[in-house]
Amino acid sequence: MNFGFTEEQELLRREVRKFLDEQCPIDEVRRIAETPDGYASEQWKQLGELGWLGLVIPERYGGAGLGWEELVVLLEETGRTLFPAPLISSVLAASAILESGDDTQKERWLSRIADGSCIGTLALIEEGDRLGPDGIQLRGEPDGDGFVLRGEKCCVPDGAQANLAVVAFRTGDGDSDLGLALVEIPAAGVSIEDVRTLDRTKRLATLRLDGVRVDTEAILGRPGAAAGAIAQLLDRGAIAITAEMIGASEAAHALTVQYAKERVQFGSPIGRFQGVKHPLAEGYVDIESMKSLLYHAAWALDASPAEVARSASKAKGFASEAFTRIGVTGIQLHGAVGYTEEYDIQLYLKRSKWARPMYGNEGYHYDRVATFGGI
Repeated sequence: MNFGFTEEQELLRREVRKFLDEQCPIDEVRRIAETPDGYASEQWKQLGELGWLGLVIPERYGGAGLGWEELVVLLEETGRTLFPAPLISSVLAASAILESGDDTQKERWLSRIADGSCIGTLALIEEGDRLGPDGIQLRGEPDGDGFVLRGEKCCVPDGAQANLAVVAFRTGDGDSDLGLALVEIPAAGVSIEDVRTLDRTKRLATLRLDGVRVDTEAILGRPGAAAGAIAQLLDRGAIAITAEMIGASEAAHALTVQYAKERVQFGSPIGRFQGVKHPLAEGYVDIESMKSLLYHAAWALDASPAEVARSASKAKGFASEAFTRIGVTGIQLHGAVGYTEEYDIQLYLKRSKWARPMYGNEGYHYDRVATFGGI
């Protein structure tokens, strides 16, 4: 049995890599990262025209109708180049609408996300140490046939760039009293604050909702019954982030290998020394292990839903640990120059620090895997 990528998937990889090499090399990444928007609107439009924004959206809603394995291919390449764009945010917002929305909501939003005219995001995370449905405290107070939302969401990916947020809220004090609402941005009572982070190629924001009314047309699924959908979105977020982490890990490793071949010390390239060769070899093994875990999780999303939660946690947990290690090793083997803005390796260390806690770090996911195993 062949567990490799198909010819069509490898063709997609080559096309994505060609596009990013031509349209967004690392110098362009640096430039875009310092702009107020944090992404290039012309490149975003091109992604929509190429069908990549709607890769996993069905064709009847303007998408390509492909699966998460193809999405992983795309995200590995965007991670490799540190491509600054709200891609994962929009994909996850579309996933929420596709899985929980009704026909009217799908018709209204999915085609716009697929062509790039609407940027979506997830607003799930709040202050505190609990990740998941039990960490949601933002209140949805009943108001006629709708709800009034009051509260705050932190770490909203690309929140300042988004036109639409999928917001998780609480309808009561019970463990399952949760809902999902579509909140348009801007709107009365909605405020967004861009939060400056270590990695400017990835944007986060704080979303504040002060008496924002959402009608039934903006509620995804049945109010008070969204716990499963929220858990599923967190798993999908973990898988998507892990895909970009793998591409970035490979790029950081390649940069360090090249530097080890070129940097001469004591009359010899430093790559000949065991203290350099061994951590580079360990990094290669880590990357290959990350891939195996991720590819199984992506396969499970389309083929075996019962395995998704465990597989997602295995992949994200190991990637959070391994990518950070690869980033630190890259800086160390570059020596003092690795810390300077001139060298690109520091950009990958920053990405590893940003990606580590997103949708759960290694501690959270290893504990989760242990729980699945009955420990």
